[in-house]
Amino acid sequence: MKLTKKSHACVRLEQDGRTLVLDPGGFSEEDAALGADAILVTHEHPDHFDELRLRAAMEDNPAAEIWTLRSVAERISAAFPGRVHTVGHGDTFTAAGLDVQVHGELHAVIHPDLPRVTNVGFLVDGGKVFHPGDALTVPNHAVDTLMLPVMAPWNKISEVIDYVREVKPRRAYDIHDALLTDLARPIYDRQIGELGGAEHRRLTPGDSARV
Repeated sequence: MKLTKKSHACVRLEQDGRTLVLDPGGFSEEDAALGADAILVTHEHPDHFDELRLRAAMEDNPAAEIWTLRSVAERISAAFPGRVHTVGHGDTFTAAGLDVQVHGELHAVIHPDLPRVTNVGFLVDGGKVFHPGDALTVPNHAVDTLMLPVMAPWNKISEVIDYVREVKPRRAYDIHDALLTDLARPIYDRQIGELGGAEHRRLTPGDSARV
């Protein structure tokens, strides 16, 4: 499987001539979802869900479909009847030829005074890739490649390190990193790499790897 990192939390997965895109939000490239056969959206926050990007992808490929939670589906399903699917924790489905399991229910706590929105993570192709969205969800399944949210208003590096330890992936790739400055990246690379217990990698947006 080819994994391509797009800006912030967006990832493209390609296998057997089909493309699956996760979280093409407002911090990602305008064409991040174009060419997708399937799109997965973890939650409603604009850095993960951008309606214009989704509409462009769905219009570009009349066969493309979206899987997401209810709060997102309600905002776009009317425009694409039968092509937007609502999922939640425990659901399984096939998208772009890949088996997907849904894990998690709530966004991480930003502050106790702020209500928590729903959030789901997607486990792709039998655990080959796990994208948790904005939560430190631990799936009850082995994970080969963890998409690791490294910098957000709701986390700190000790939690990120402990999350890698708990999931125990073979490798972890940074996502949710648009707010992380270049000055801080070597610190995160060193500490997560030394303490997480898994191979830690960082891709520049547009770069790809085989997983």
